[in-house]
Amino acid sequence: MDELELLKKDWKKSESSYPKLSYNEIYKLIHKKSSSIVKWIFVIGIGEFLFWAVLNLLIPESYLEIYEKLHLKSFLYVTQAIHYLIIAVFIYLFYKNYKAISVTDSTNLLMQKILKTRKTVNYYVYYNIGLYIILSIVINLIMFSQPDILIDVLGSKNKNSIDNSQFLIVMLVAQVITLFVVCGLLWLYYRIVYGILLKRLYKNYNELEKMDN
Repeated sequence: MDELELLKKDWKKSESSYPKLSYNEIYKLIHKKSSSIVKWIFVIGIGEFLFWAVLNLLIPESYLEIYEKLHLKSFLYVTQAIHYLIIAVFIYLFYKNYKAISVTDSTNLLMQKILKTRKTVNYYVYYNIGLYIILSIVINLIMFSQPDILIDVLGSKNKNSIDNSQFLIVMLVAQVITLFVVCGLLWLYYRIVYGILLKRLYKNYNELEKMDN
């Protein structure tokens, strides 16, 4: 049982030996907890941004060889730049939500800000997973539309043990499996990290709704 639940029980006990908490005191506690949760959403968003930025810098040029031969290197750089710009916008919205909740001084406004924060985080999750799916489909369509280049770059080591058609089938199956696995891992990550925070935030919303009735 968390601190809020303990204090609520204390507030409701008419014969408690401790002073009962007022409506405003419980509101302030919920407000403080909500502000802290939204702050963590903002901090985690920054951490993710830095993690992927550093990871991209560490990718060796040899890894991009196939994309260069398929004339996809410029496309990847452009989409990556746009992606980082959109992520920066989301981080700004996370910060804006945090500042808005920090200065909110009414129950109704706090409830509205909580709902707005939940929507922003959900859009962020859907955007990241949706972008990965779309880019994977587009890149694979281009790759498999040029099988000779694909075989030349990736199938050179297997030319004596597998024919080209078999190689392309294996590659296609591997790409489909990879797509599902990565999407599953992304969904699991967001479900655990942001899901826990949003669940706590929505719990605060429900408490405010009960207090407001």
